[in-house]
Amino acid sequence: MSLRLSEGDSFKLRCSAVTTSMEHTHLHVTWQIKSGSTWQDILSLTHEGKFQPGPGYEERYRNGDIRLDTGANDTYWLSVSQASSVDGGAYRCLVSEWVRGADSTWQKIQEKSVEIASVAIQRTALDVVISTSNVSVTERDSLDLTCNITTDRSGIFQAEVMWYFSMSPDDTLSDAQVLLSMDRDSVVSDSTLISLSHVDRNSYRLLVRDVDVEDSGYYFCHAGVWVPLHNGSWHKVVERTSAPVSVVVTALEPDYEVFLNASKTPKFSDDPTELNCRITNSQDTKANIRFTVSWYYRPRLRSDDVVTEELLATMDADWTLLLGDRGRERTQNGEIIFSKKAVDTFSLRIQWTSESDRGDYFCVISAWSRHRNNSWVKSKDVSSASVSIFWATQDYTLTVEAVKLKPFFVAGHTFEMTCKVSSKNIKTPRYSVLITAEKPLTDQSNPNGTTRIISLNQDSVVRLEDWTDQTRVDGVVLEKVQENEFRYRMYQTQISDAGLYRCVVTAWSPGGGGMWREAVNGLSNPIQIDFQTSGPVFNVSVHSDSPTIYQGELADLLCIVTMEGMALEPDDMSFDVSWFAVRSFALDREPILLASLDRRGIVMQSRRNGSSDLSLERISPLEFRLRVHGCEDHDFGNHYCVVTPWVRSATGVWQREPDIKAKPIFLSVKMDVLNAFKYPLLIGIGLATVIGLLSCLIGYCSSRWCCKKEVQETRRERRRLMSMEMD
Repeated sequence: MSLRLSEGDSFKLRCSAVTTSMEHTHLHVTWQIKSGSTWQDILSLTHEGKFQPGPGYEERYRNGDIRLDTGANDTYWLSVSQASSVDGGAYRCLVSEWVRGADSTWQKIQEKSVEIASVAIQRTALDVVISTSNVSVTERDSLDLTCNITTDRSGIFQAEVMWYFSMSPDDTLSDAQVLLSMDRDSVVSDSTLISLSHVDRNSYRLLVRDVDVEDSGYYFCHAGVWVPLHNGSWHKVVERTSAPVSVVVTALEPDYEVFLNASKTPKFSDDPTELNCRITNSQDTKANIRFTVSWYYRPRLRSDDVVTEELLATMDADWTLLLGDRGRERTQNGEIIFSKKAVDTFSLRIQWTSESDRGDYFCVISAWSRHRNNSWVKSKDVSSASVSIFWATQDYTLTVEAVKLKPFFVAGHTFEMTCKVSSKNIKTPRYSVLITAEKPLTDQSNPNGTTRIISLNQDSVVRLEDWTDQTRVDGVVLEKVQENEFRYRMYQTQISDAGLYRCVVTAWSPGGGGMWREAVNGLSNPIQIDFQTSGPVFNVSVHSDSPTIYQGELADLLCIVTMEGMALEPDDMSFDVSWFAVRSFALDREPILLASLDRRGIVMQSRRNGSSDLSLERISPLEFRLRVHGCEDHDFGNHYCVVTPWVRSATGVWQREPDIKAKPIFLSVKMDVLNAFKYPLLIGIGLATVIGLLSCLIGYCSSRWCCKKEVQETRRERRRLMSMEMD
């Protein structure tokens, strides 16, 4: 018998087995299938009455897909459900007869087989095809795709369909996104904008409404065929996936133009500037289209220079203003204002335009489209023509002239000079003046050479800059004589005031918001103060009889002032003395002020961290002694003194001479090893002696009184040894 079945069908085979033996025997029936050249057991009914599935058929036997039933007239039926390709082949029935022996063991008497049928399983053919190939739709339109299913299956079956979306045609089902599905009971999964309908028995339609650019990609259909089983359940016999279909969604760009004009243009510096960026001739701009603006500035350069655009500000889809690097601070201060005057108009206003704002300006209007997930995506940019902001100006000029009012004067008199200022092309200027002095390089108080003395700003506020002479706080005056003339006075001039004096003038013009804007700077000619004197010349040196000392000792350092030239009375000269130390062998560290003695005899000491102490005294009119009491190791280093001479002139005015620095001397502090260990050694020996004597005393007392005992001696008998011969 030959059977031709489709995949998933069921079939039955019958085998009859009769015995004629007179013995009490049992039959063992086995159904087999021929796999290649060998027979493989499917299911057996043993001689003991048990069902035994063959290798690989256990699961199907438990599920009920393979059964062995007995019928009338000694028939044995093999039932196979959900037939697959492995069930195809030749089937035979193998019957053996068994008898129980006297020892209760089973013995096979005979065995016979017969081929019952040849079964051919035909696989179910399934073709899944999307009716269209490549599809192109416009944004906001509907996408319509149909999946056609063709199968050679006859009888009862149901189909299930699933639509997938992927950005790549090579993605697998696990990587793709499930759009909609319809199971074998025609139940469709829920979706708002996507629908799936069963057009006829073999066609399934996918409809995507209101598509946008994000829907561009590859769509494919996956289908499966289910057949019913004898127990009422369903079994999937075949499934296939269609070839992907490319879908391109063309963005629906709005059509509009951008026009930029200047409603206010500056004619002078600090005038306001206002630009309006308008959207004109707009089409296809529905509720899901939003416009934003970006403002750009392009400086005007020479033709051979590369012009770069600078972003002033831009808006995102939520109309949040994002500032660029240029003008960020001015925008935060309110000097530059960005606003939206109307639905189609954006404005840029510069409250007070400066020369640095001259150049070309243009705006870019961006259109944003709202997608189905309520997100905004930029769809188009349109740039306007540039508008030039420029006005003719002439360069600012500023001239400063310094004049000495008294051409000849001596130390102690008043120095006076005026600064006259003239400017051009500056609107209602105001001036700030700074007086500077260039001292000789030999001046130790200012090694850089230039000193800022006093200043007067554009609001006529006077300020002392680097003037540090506390004895002459009111010794310098700067005042405004006229709008363009300033006068500087210095009372009781000193020898140390010699140098070149200049006027540094800054012209200011009114800016926006009541602020002043710096226009240009100017420097005057120098005015020299030079004192011709034949007075004495002072020299300073440092001396010590013992530059190397031990810790704890006293260190004496002498600062000796010598004088050459004209001799002076002790009452006509005085000195400010300051002692410094550099804590290193080389002079590579910052000096530390130890103590100072001014010309009035007031001693000032700096704060110290160690236990050593300092004293500074004048031992003669030209000698000053610094003592370090109880020297420690951190008192080493190079020590030197700085002397400021003061000389009384014939008019009775004290004149300050330039500072004089002495050559440093190195002070070395050593540790006295013998003195360092003397006291610990004496203390140790003393403690050892006391402990030894105390130990001897404790031992003597213990042996004399505490440990004395009477010892009783036992009397021993004295016997003479007998000779061995007596025994």
